[in-house]
Amino acid sequence: MTASGTEPLTIALDAMGGDQAPEMVIAGAALARVRYPEVRFLLFGDEARIGSLAAAHPALAEAARIVHTPDAVSNEEKPSIAIRQGRQSSMWLAIQAVKDGQADGVVSAGNTGALMAMSKLILRTLPGIDRPAIASIFPTERGESVMLDLGANVECDARHLVQFAVMGEVFARCVLGIERPSVALLNIGEEDVKGHAEIRAAADTLDDAQLPITFTGFVEGNDLPAGTVDVVVTDGFTGNVALKVAEGTARLYSHFLRRAFANSLLARLGYVLARNVLRQVSQRTDPRYYNGAMFLGLNGVVVKSHGGTDAIGFANAVGVAVDLLRHGANEQIGRDYAALGSALDADKRAAAQ
Repeated sequence: MTASGTEPLTIALDAMGGDQAPEMVIAGAALARVRYPEVRFLLFGDEARIGSLAAAHPALAEAARIVHTPDAVSNEEKPSIAIRQGRQSSMWLAIQAVKDGQADGVVSAGNTGALMAMSKLILRTLPGIDRPAIASIFPTERGESVMLDLGANVECDARHLVQFAVMGEVFARCVLGIERPSVALLNIGEEDVKGHAEIRAAADTLDDAQLPITFTGFVEGNDLPAGTVDVVVTDGFTGNVALKVAEGTARLYSHFLRRAFANSLLARLGYVLARNVLRQVSQRTDPRYYNGAMFLGLNGVVVKSHGGTDAIGFANAVGVAVDLLRHGANEQIGRDYAALGSALDADKRAAAQ
């Protein structure tokens, strides 16, 4: 289902997923309710715990329905076990609500592997899409960019990378509001001869396809923080490593900065004078404001919140789901990929003549 304007939306929440669930989930849903008063929620989890928490937020309580589930998926649970033994879990039933048409989308801060496995099994993929990809937003010098895949697919061939490019471009239009996002493949160099055969083949396909995509070729690792392009496409192994390095570097920089300001009385005075500027920098790089990774390519909207986030971060993940639904992201992905298939078929026919 999709909606536009201010038509009501229903979001299913895995209330038991996350390090601080269900308290964090309910507090985040209450914040999201203020931001999106037209949104209603299905809260899946322990009814006794959820009910007492929701009662403290009257606006949320009147816009939500609790669905009791006897089980929850732990962070340590293997996806295969979660699928076999978690059919009555808050995660499974929240996803099933999307499949059954009871909800428009689902948000969970739970086990990423289990969420992906369950979502693929229950919702399946969109026509023509082989594998879902994890896409998320990160801050850059120019503003914000999208990167995918961030860990769902360790190995990818050229076809998968092309699919990711189509899906990532739609994500950037829907969530970042960029009318015509620029797209590039992450590589070890910008030259056409660089990289493995799969990435060069993907580049050839994107160069030749008549798609509404501004494909600019290859970018390198140092282009990510620079924001050289709006959408960065890579395999899940490389994307996950790049993401973790960026997160670790940000924490290291913060650590060095705190130590430097605590080094002397003069440094502490400098901190007081620069406090407002430092607060702005902190907010600009705060991961809570970029929380909400979309599982692109599924036949339904599934958003993964970081498990360790707080209410602000979870509310932002709900906002990502709302944006995707409002803009009909899955419908746009389907149309664009169908156009890609038609273009490739036409090229094959022309080559055969």
